[in-house]
Amino acid sequence: MNKAMLASWGRSFMAAAVSAFVATGGDVFSLDLEGVKAILTAGVVAILPVLLRYLNPSDTAFGTGAK
Repeated sequence: MNKAMLASWGRSFMAAAVSAFVATGGDVFSLDLEGVKAILTAGVVAILPVLLRYLNPSDTAFGTGAK
């Protein structure tokens, strides 16, 4: 894995997690376990496209065949 790919994963995860946090009301003090699960799930789902690029050997930027 290279730095660009990890940065892409991080950006995707953070953007989705922050969006989900705002959508749940954005109040840290009223956040419950269900809200935390929703935020983490949104972050994980957001990195799936980047993971698919990593698994694609034809992807020249992040694929398993990339240099």
